[in-house]
Amino acid sequence: MADRNSLGRRDFLKRAASTAVGAIGFPYIVSSSALGKDDNVPPSERITMGCIGVGWQGGSNMNSFLREKDCQIIAICDVDKNHLQDAVNRVNGQYKNKDCAAYADYRGLLARDDIDSVSLGLPDHWHAVPAIEAAKSGKDIFGEKPLSHDLRQGRAMCDAVKRYSRIWQTGSWQRSETNFRFACELVRNSRIGKVHTVEVGLPSGHSDFGNTKGQEGISAPPKELDYDFWIGPALYGPYCPARVHKNWRWVLDHGGGQLMDWIGHHVDIAHWGMDMDYGGPYEIEGSGEYPKEGLWNSPTRYRLTAKYPNEITMIIAGGHEDIRGGTKWIGEDGWVWVDRGNIDAQNKKLLEEKFGPDEIHLFNSPGHWRNFLDCVKSRETTLTPCEVAHRSATPGHLGQIAMLLGRKIRFNPQTEEILDDLTATSLLGKSMRSPWHL
Repeated sequence: MADRNSLGRRDFLKRAASTAVGAIGFPYIVSSSALGKDDNVPPSERITMGCIGVGWQGGSNMNSFLREKDCQIIAICDVDKNHLQDAVNRVNGQYKNKDCAAYADYRGLLARDDIDSVSLGLPDHWHAVPAIEAAKSGKDIFGEKPLSHDLRQGRAMCDAVKRYSRIWQTGSWQRSETNFRFACELVRNSRIGKVHTVEVGLPSGHSDFGNTKGQEGISAPPKELDYDFWIGPALYGPYCPARVHKNWRWVLDHGGGQLMDWIGHHVDIAHWGMDMDYGGPYEIEGSGEYPKEGLWNSPTRYRLTAKYPNEITMIIAGGHEDIRGGTKWIGEDGWVWVDRGNIDAQNKKLLEEKFGPDEIHLFNSPGHWRNFLDCVKSRETTLTPCEVAHRSATPGHLGQIAMLLGRKIRFNPQTEEILDDLTATSLLGKSMRSPWHL
């Protein structure tokens, strides 16, 4: 691997002449934009990127990277040919060329040595395997939340990122927004006194994002979808529209319901304000309401209570009116609440607070995707690195186990072991379908 600290400073002519292994019929033609003309960033300063999974959030992330002039997307991978072609067309339309290579198998994209970074936008059951392989192949990674499909997968991902010295950014973009940062600074600078309770309100129910609710009849997959590859490491289930695109998150074989879909946002912010980015709960219990029939089997209404060091109790709930959506820290001298676009406090004068030079000032992000690219160049830690995202997801993973078993879980956050409960311990990791493994 070439010097990663210079990132992209390879022989550009060699890159332009290379052929994509497994690419689907897209020639690699040198354009004026690739050569740095027309007010574009020269290739020596550009971060090359491949995008794996572009159906929804992955496609949105791709669009964000397309807006950054020092990022050049040169390859796309998706198991759905329609998603793949649409994304390739968007990239080529942005650059006004036909250079973007298309892949049906992510391993061909990762095999290229002219790609510096990857953006992963995949179902939860596909988070770990490509991420670990990307780290091994020397790519820096922008990955989605929740970090992983289970706790052991998350630990394996963090270990790989550390072992191969990769830069990682998680799509927990709320940390890059002013109101969330300011709320956390108020808490971290003791404006509400010692915190004793944190309330995290998440959505409930099953949102029909893909307009496929009830479409559970078994049928042949559409010709454009490589369904066996889409299933990948998850336990195999027959194709039906309600299982795949967007609505996979309501099936526990593939996602974690509203709890895990949102834990990387509001619990992530809760941890940031608690100064608990590298810690976690030592005890968790809860209850959930699960559908009695149908494919969608994740809890629709749930409530978890987690105990943290420093005598802090966190309540994570969806579908309970007493827990307001967003994140609320309650201290001895007042409270602070924050959600997307909103912030409130008791007392309200806190909303005009200024912090002194010797107080805590959290990182003021230039933008979540911009921060990732800056760190790829500088090799500094991003705003939401792998370990932080893993710790944000941990109460959700433990909470799922507590709800499924109907009992309290005791946990050592340092060793990441469940104490005195072999059945609960067995649920820390999911089996993977052969030949996929960590």
